[in-house]
Amino acid sequence: MNSAPAPANAASINLLDFDRKGLGAFFVEHGEKPFRATQLLKWIYQEGVDDFEAMTNLSKPLRAWLTAHCRIEAPEIVLEQQASDGTCKWVLETHCGNRVETVFIPEESRGTLCVSSQIGCALACSFCSTAQQGFNRNLATSEIIGQVLAAQKRLGSERKITNVVMMGMGEPLLNFDNVVAAMNLMMDDFAFGLSKRRVTLSTSGVVPAMYRLTEVCDVSLAVSLHAVRDELRDQLVPINKKYPLSELMEACRDNAKLAPRRTITFEYVMLDGINDSPEDAKGLIELLSTVPSKLNLIPFNPFPNSPYRCSSNNRINLFKTMLNEAGIVTTVRKTRGDDIDAACGQLVGKVKDRSRRHLKLKAAENERAA
Repeated sequence: MNSAPAPANAASINLLDFDRKGLGAFFVEHGEKPFRATQLLKWIYQEGVDDFEAMTNLSKPLRAWLTAHCRIEAPEIVLEQQASDGTCKWVLETHCGNRVETVFIPEESRGTLCVSSQIGCALACSFCSTAQQGFNRNLATSEIIGQVLAAQKRLGSERKITNVVMMGMGEPLLNFDNVVAAMNLMMDDFAFGLSKRRVTLSTSGVVPAMYRLTEVCDVSLAVSLHAVRDELRDQLVPINKKYPLSELMEACRDNAKLAPRRTITFEYVMLDGINDSPEDAKGLIELLSTVPSKLNLIPFNPFPNSPYRCSSNNRINLFKTMLNEAGIVTTVRKTRGDDIDAACGQLVGKVKDRSRRHLKLKAAENERAA
């Protein structure tokens, strides 16, 4: 998987690319004590300082060396949109000209930031607008945690980020190391200090990486399910062809054993006439019976040229009732920010597609029209 190409000032090291452990090793490598990492994290993430000369508890020689060799650089917000429900969407530009989107969802008791992990998406889920844009590269750690920094700065002291969900553009587990480092910073007491229960990673089911995640990073897990039969899930979530439902659910059970008091959130987009029948609900009840779980039903958010429609409210409510009566805690996700294309599955950014997926999709669309 491609990582970020070097910026013009490649000789300088972006310190946002390090979590505390990595930053400590960086300082040791350059003859400094590892506790310098803690000092620097507090300046960057708690004080919002990006000028080394202002970091007064660092020695003058160290400040001069950092100024000469390092930088603190996050992606720049180039567009801001606010929805009628208060949801904010920011478009951030990376140094290579691609753009990603980050969404802040304000609620009475919390503020949730939806963060992207890739430019475009390496997967090709057929119901997701992001996937139709193709794929360019993985985001660097600095570009992931930089979204949180940029959002915090824009929000100011009036609104606070209390939760982060890795549910933006991209499949987080296909950018494993950079995403884990960024989540470490989100949960580090000397950085953002979020509870591990308030940081959630959403995956379409990259099974080997799910096992690896449980070994290195304790965060909440959300699994994009969307179908209860392999044949249908192969169409909706093509990675299922590589890691079918039996393997995915086994990985979920193993994850649940390591965190017995925590449930896995399963996400299920409601597609009219596709996956919303009573038989689908019964299959879902059976599939989730062996995993401590809760279910999030997501009304499908339309996008141009999509072949799908959202299930009716009656069908969604029937689906929810069946699952709740079977003892599975089931909620219907409230659609937020759809009037600015900030709802689930609508994030697109600006992607210089290296996968040529957008050309293949265009050809298929022309064939259907003919």
